[in-house]
Amino acid sequence: QVQLVESGGGLVQPGGSLRLSCAAPRRIFRSDTMGWYRQAPGKQRELVAYITTDGSTTYVDSVKGRFTISRDNAENAIILQMNSLKPEDTAVYLCNGVAPWSTGYVLYAWGQGTQVTVSS
Repeated sequence: QVQLVESGGGLVQPGGSLRLSCAAPRRIFRSDTMGWYRQAPGKQRELVAYITTDGSTTYVDSVKGRFTISRDNAENAIILQMNSLKPEDTAVYLCNGVAPWSTGYVLYAWGQGTQVTVSS
C-alpha cells in the first residue's frame, strides 16, 4: 500500500508563510503527477496545485501568485510553499497522485494530512 506522509502545517498569522512537504515512495514520485489538496470544515476537498513529472505546474485561481509547488528530487518529496496566507486557506492539506485521465480522481489512499490554520 502506498504511503504518503504530509508534514509542515501549523498555526500562522495572516500574511505569514508555511512550507508543506509530502514524502512519497520513489517510484511514485518519479512516475506520477502529484497534487496538493485541501479540505476545510464543511467544504469539499479541492485540488490546490499539481506538478507533472517534467515540472509543469497548475494552480487553482485562489492561490495563484501565493503558493508554489515543486519537487525535491533528493528527498522524493513534493513541496508546497505557501506565502501571504489568508484565513480562508485554513484547512487540512493532503497530497496524492493525480489520475492522468482526470484531475478529479486520485491514485492512492489518503494520508493523514497536515493542518494549516491561519488566524490572528
